[in-house]
Amino acid sequence: MDSLLARCCPSCSHSPSNPCRNFVRCRTEGPLCHSSPSCSAARKRRIEEIVSGSRPRVKVAVASCTIAAGALEVLKAVREVSKELGLEVVKVGCSGLCFLDPWIELSAPGMPPAIFGNVDPSDVEKIIRDYLDGDVSKAYAIRYRTGRARDEDRVPTLDERPEWRLQVRYVSRNCGVVDPESLEHYIALGGYRGLERAFELGPEGVIEEIRRAGLRGRGGAGFPTWLKWKLCRERESDEKFVVANADEGDPGAYMNRLLAESDPFRIIEGLTIAGYAVGASKGYIFVRAEKRLMAERLERAVEEARKWGLLGKNILGTGFSFDIEVVLSGGAFVCGEETALLAAIEGRIPRPRQRPPYPVERGLWGKPTVINNVETLAHVATILAEGWESFAKYGTEKSRGTKMFCVTGSVRRTGAYEVPLGTSIRTLVEVIAGGSDSRIKAVQVGGPSGGCIPYELLDLPLDYESLQSVGAIMGSGGIVVIDESRCMVDVARFFTSFVVAESCGKCVPCRVGTRILQQILDRVVSGEATPEDLEVLEELGEAIKACSLCGLGMTAPNPVLSTLKHFRREYEAHVYERRCPSKTCVRLVRFEIDRSRCIGCGSCQRVCPASAVERRGSTYFIDSSKCIRCGACEVSCPVGAVVRV
Repeated sequence: MDSLLARCCPSCSHSPSNPCRNFVRCRTEGPLCHSSPSCSAARKRRIEEIVSGSRPRVKVAVASCTIAAGALEVLKAVREVSKELGLEVVKVGCSGLCFLDPWIELSAPGMPPAIFGNVDPSDVEKIIRDYLDGDVSKAYAIRYRTGRARDEDRVPTLDERPEWRLQVRYVSRNCGVVDPESLEHYIALGGYRGLERAFELGPEGVIEEIRRAGLRGRGGAGFPTWLKWKLCRERESDEKFVVANADEGDPGAYMNRLLAESDPFRIIEGLTIAGYAVGASKGYIFVRAEKRLMAERLERAVEEARKWGLLGKNILGTGFSFDIEVVLSGGAFVCGEETALLAAIEGRIPRPRQRPPYPVERGLWGKPTVINNVETLAHVATILAEGWESFAKYGTEKSRGTKMFCVTGSVRRTGAYEVPLGTSIRTLVEVIAGGSDSRIKAVQVGGPSGGCIPYELLDLPLDYESLQSVGAIMGSGGIVVIDESRCMVDVARFFTSFVVAESCGKCVPCRVGTRILQQILDRVVSGEATPEDLEVLEELGEAIKACSLCGLGMTAPNPVLSTLKHFRREYEAHVYERRCPSKTCVRLVRFEIDRSRCIGCGSCQRVCPASAVERRGSTYFIDSSKCIRCGACEVSCPVGAVVRV
């Protein structure tokens, strides 16, 4: 079958009122006939021009995470220097290597590109001038494909570093590479080839392609994507919907935001393919309201796709009509639950409802609706473009493909990394993310309702079944690294308090049960719990899992149950010995002043609300009989002389 997007000729024209079947080829190659031998060469030249540039170029990563690190100040400095030197400035998204933020990439004809990380605005001019003078050896974070160094002290190239070399960037390939607001950039690197192929395969063929790939949902328990689509397609209805769940409320998880801010057209394309496969005419992208940049870039991508006939009526002349609307969430954690999400889109209070019926049977306004995670849809666009084999060759038999994980907490190289499913937690945390400066005690996998896995089990593969076997879940892919300075009881209390605050309150097991869990944990960390409290924690946790209305309530006890299972000795030390082994819980420690380090500044005495700090000679002393263990003295001491014992 002739490619729908490959045919073009000098007379081809396109507009919103006259959609062009040959859009992709026209935009990337210009008015060239597909039969011309110069077509492939022209496309290659255009790709090189977009990716590398025909003149000196500076790429600045501008995303929510890089902005927080100072990227806008760096961008301002880059623009000032570029005006003088005549450089092209391109804003790109985040690469996922957040420990480098803010970073810039320099490229010039005849020179190897170079990435400079942790850039200070005051250093921008020197970095650029040194690079243009031919010196690429002074990148003080990493260098990017710079070839052989001229000295023995060279910084390893990006391809040589484990945080890049061990990744398989299947859906994140464009992140940090292209301008996220340029449809032309996306198409030049293969964008919309997936939609082109989807039209060739037909709806049933698309679903079969996803089935062969073995794609499972990337935002929860891993339900097979093809089966959800098939069930929706088989439902008889005059109207159907597809929804991209971009709510992403898990603390420490931002892979959806990264994809949407760095490569939004991939999500738009994936959602369009989903709509075509199930027979939907309207799609929604549900975005957490506080993620403004994410929402703005998705909205711009929708407008751009609509402008060039890739959304709207008769897309690419195929007879398929489909449009997308970006909807802002109110910000509640429960909005990530699919039935609560649907209620929010409809303008109702976002509360989960009993299932069945499932959304594929009765979703938005009672119509069949498919809900997919952002990363799932990004995979869809890539799988359709490259074929199911390109995806299925990664991962395990039951958990195929790649998955993005955000690694945060006590780790040297925080970031979002894409690796094949089945990669061990140890490889991701200790090799790719660089491990911790202190001994790792555990990792929290799966967000606030995930589970805590002890260091001894870090060789566990990251796949759906293995994580469930130890009381954790894949969730959206957030991983928090916890070192030995943290108390696991306090960690469980923290995540439980988050769930309590975010519970919608509709069902009793979640609304009341999680609050009782929190109250018991408060007693444990205060040294007021009894042995019976530990039994209640387990029994109540299992009851909440079994009886809660939605998936969020069912997984809410996981932090408590997993820490009880793997770190029971810490609970017992709090209950039986009235002590905190990690010296984290202030009610179970005693504060003393190391007089050899005390400089006699008196700051501890000034902030003590109980007058427990006394001066003895040139230093200070804490009277434990008066001390209320508030920790104010420890915080105020400028030299760390206040210690916990």
